[in-house]
Amino acid sequence: MKARLLIALTAAGAGALALPADAQTAPARTREIIVYGNDPCPRSTDDDVVVCARRSEKERYRLPEALRPSGPPQLSQSWAARSKALATVGSTGPGTCSGVGPGGVDGCALKEIQQGVAERAEQDAGDTPPE
Repeated sequence: MKARLLIALTAAGAGALALPADAQTAPARTREIIVYGNDPCPRSTDDDVVVCARRSEKERYRLPEALRPSGPPQLSQSWAARSKALATVGSTGPGTCSGVGPGGVDGCALKEIQQGVAERAEQDAGDTPPE
């Protein structure tokens, strides 16, 4: 009795495992590739399916969008640039833009000019995309 049951279970299991020939072959591997400019996209083969995303030539050497810094430039400013402003704290005398000491007021116009030039350079850097 046990032998008949074992034979019946084995036959039923073998019938369930019989699949069509197409389903028995391994699925094709899919490769996703980013190509830039006029670079050719690799051809697909019987084993591989190649999907190409085309980007402009300007994007070739840029950081991926997920890794690019975001937000205002003041947040990504280096500590060296931030500390440069602290170097003149407490200075007095000519060219310092302070009311203390002789000629302290002379530096105010120079400071405003330098600040305007820096703001303009920062604005221009933000307006033009990198090459």
